[in-house]
Parts: sequence; structure tokens; C-alpha cells
Amino acid sequence: MSSGGGQQSQALTKPTFSEVQASALVESVFGLKVCKIQPLPSYDDQNFHVCILRTKDTTDGPNEYVLKISNSESSKTPDLIEVQSHIIIFLRAAGFPTASMCRTKGDNLTSLISVDSGSEIKSYLVRLLTYLPGRPIAEIPISPQLLYEIGRVAAKLDKTLEKFHHPKLSSLHRENFIWNLKNVPLLEKYLYALGQNRNREIVEQVVQLFKDEVMTKLSHFREY
Repeated sequence: MSSGGGQQSQALTKPTFSEVQASALVESVFGLKVCKIQPLPSYDDQNFHVCILRTKDTTDGPNEYVLKISNSESSKTPDLIEVQSHIIIFLRAAGFPTASMCRTKGDNLTSLISVDSGSEIKSYLVRLLTYLPGRPIAEIPISPQLLYEIGRVAAKLDKTLEKFHHPKLSSLHRENFIWNLKNVPLLEKYLYALGQNRNREIVEQVVQLFKDEVMTKLSHFREY
């Protein structure tokens, strides 16, 4: 099974800003002077860890941020990005340790910037969030207690989001979105990446169980 199409699509839509360009964005869009910047891992967006210089106007504010440049495809759906941003604000107000959204100089949550790539003009939605220090869960030894805590937070998150309302909430519905939990069967076309080993067998079993036990009951589940 070929994976070239997916990889090519990702390469075409993922931003490729340099650190100098990203620093200039932070200053021009958000009015903050960068003293240090470095790339962060990302899938199809581009993220930077940004440290800013303290000024008389930013003495009491945070000095570490994450600059998030959405890929060119996602940037075509500003309603979706808007809803995501308001969810972050909503969860923070509800007591979850989420980042804070930094507003642009024009007092907006996002800014659409256009770049001439030579062959075409590409547009990207840009956001700035406060930086949350920590370790990715992939770097932490897994224990039953840790898995319990993850489940507990996920359940609390789900219950809290029942109260979230937004006029553009329907933008979250993307039928073939690979990260939508109801689309677990879509993972089958990526099984080749696991080769022929025990991990692949486990994933195949999980996908089949999902088909048998979950897909048949999807109509009984609340989507959001």
C-alpha cells in the first residue's frame, strides 16, 4: 500500500517558516519582542517555543509562549480554528490547566497572514498561546495509577464540554477526519507502517473490536 499521497499532501500544506520569520510574526502580529525562539514538534502545523523580552508593558505577563502557525488547509476553515480557540478559553475558565490565548494587536484571537511562495500565495492562520512546561506522556513510565488519572481527566473534560456552546460548533464535524474517534477504521490504511510484528496484530485486533462493538452502537453515543 502506498503512503506517498498522504506524505505529499502533508508536505504541501505544512508551513515552513524560519525562526527569523516566526520571530518577525510575533512582533508584527502580537507586538512582542522575541529574545529566543526554537521549533517544537508538530504534525501538520508549525509550532515554536518563544521567549520574549520584558518591557514596561509586559512586566506582569508571561514571557514564554507557543506560536502556532496552522497549515494552509486548516487555515481555509477559520470557523474551526475559532471554535478550537474558544474551547481553550472555556476549559481554562473551568479550571483546566490549559494555555491562555494571546490576542493580536488588533484584539483578535487569530491573524491570517499571506506568503508568496513563488508559484502561489499561501495563507496561514497564526495564534499565540502561553507556554505550559512539562513532559510528554510518551516520556513517562506508564503505571496503572497514571492511566487512571488520564481516564479521570478525560472524563471530567468530556462532562465539562457538555456545557460548551458556540454558534459555529458544527465546524467540528469532519466526516473523514483521521483524529475523530469514530473514524478508527481509517487507521487500517496505515497499518503498513507497523510492519509485520506483534504491535500490528494488537492494532488490528483493536480496530476489529471497534468495528464489532462500537460502530454498531454509534447512534447511541453523544458526539459533542
